[in-house]
Amino acid sequence: MTLQQLKYVIEVARSRSISNAAQNLFISQPSLSNAIKELEKEMGIMIFSRTNKGIMITPEGSEFLGYARQVVEQAALLEYRYSDTSSPQQHFAVSAQHYAFAVSAFVRLLKEYNPDEYEFTFRETRTYEIIDDVKNLRSEIGVLYLNEFNKKVISKFLREGNLEFHELFEAKPHIFISSKNPLAKSDYVTLSDLDPYPYLSYEQGDYNSFYFSEEILSTLSRPKNIKVSDRATLFNLLIGLNGYTITTGVISHELNSRDIIAVPLKVNERINIGYVTHKNLTNSTLANIYIGYLKETIAEELRQLQL
Repeated sequence: MTLQQLKYVIEVARSRSISNAAQNLFISQPSLSNAIKELEKEMGIMIFSRTNKGIMITPEGSEFLGYARQVVEQAALLEYRYSDTSSPQQHFAVSAQHYAFAVSAFVRLLKEYNPDEYEFTFRETRTYEIIDDVKNLRSEIGVLYLNEFNKKVISKFLREGNLEFHELFEAKPHIFISSKNPLAKSDYVTLSDLDPYPYLSYEQGDYNSFYFSEEILSTLSRPKNIKVSDRATLFNLLIGLNGYTITTGVISHELNSRDIIAVPLKVNERINIGYVTHKNLTNSTLANIYIGYLKETIAEELRQLQL
């Protein structure tokens, strides 16, 4: 086993394709395939399964990749410590539901940690894709919610992916609406209050199950429904159409317009927001810093919400 082979495996896992990985590594596809096969033979495991749909990481491959990333990162740090080369490029990725606090923590990570060279990724994406990203090591951290309705199904997918859910906070449901919405000055709203207004939610693609919905109370029937794929469009429609969406109430006005406000929703529900990690990975330094910033950002936003 060589350090180069470990780098090859990590790139294939990231690219999800032998041919794309070979291009990125500037080697031939047969050379890359042979290097991986030799490593698998030496380790006595199958890291990748080859299917008609492409490369899939096996369960034992996920565990191996967790150790491989740590070895490669430590080798880069060792080289930096005892050579005259510049600091190693830092890599970090997060996948999250559409939460402003997750973006705020990511911004703070870049501003305050400020590595000389980096390749960071932040994916605001669908619920299933968050789980799949962390499972297949495309992201180190995933941010999503659980509640009584979806917990059994989502937890099953987390177990199958060898993932762990770590709770950050429990939120009381709120709605986001325009500051000019007729309900904006209400102390709270009920579900019946919302009937005249368009309901906005995030579409979930092929996994458009109620259990994967980014909003609670997804099984309720509503007269006016609009599905969107990004936060900017959702906010524009909240303002332009006097629509609403159901959320945690935590909003970062540093990143979002003050034209959007949160109003408590009077329902007997709770939302448990947390982050997901891979059981076979030790958190990187960047992951631990990001988690710390997540907690601090949420605490500050909750204080603002209570004012």
